[in-house]
Amino acid sequence: MTIPNMDELNVLHSNICNALGDPKRIQIMYLLHEAPHHVTAIAEALDVPQPTVSRHLAILKQRGLVTSERDGTSVIYHLANEQIIDVLDMMRQLLRDLLTRQTNMLESNSSE
Repeated sequence: MTIPNMDELNVLHSNICNALGDPKRIQIMYLLHEAPHHVTAIAEALDVPQPTVSRHLAILKQRGLVTSERDGTSVIYHLANEQIIDVLDMMRQLLRDLLTRQTNMLESNSSE
C-alpha cells in the first residue's frame, strides 16, 4: 500500500476526523445506526439539550455523515453510510487492544 498524499489526508481529517472529534457526535452516530431519529428523540435518548443535538447534527450533515428527510413538520436523521459504524467499532477494538497491552506491560514491569 502506498502512503496517502497530504491532500487526501487533509480532506479526510477535515471531513471525517474533525466531525467525529466530539464523543456526543459519535453517540449520535451509534443511535442513528439503531434507527433513524428526529432531534427531540436524540436529545431525550442521550440526555442532551436539543440545541446541542441540532448543532452536532448540523456538523455531521455538513460533513456528509448523516442525511435528513422531512416527515411533516419534523426532520428525521439517518446515517449516510452504515460503514462508519464498522470504522468506529474497529477504532474501539483498537483502543481496547492498546489498553490491554499497556495493562499487561505495566503488570509485567511491576512483577519484576
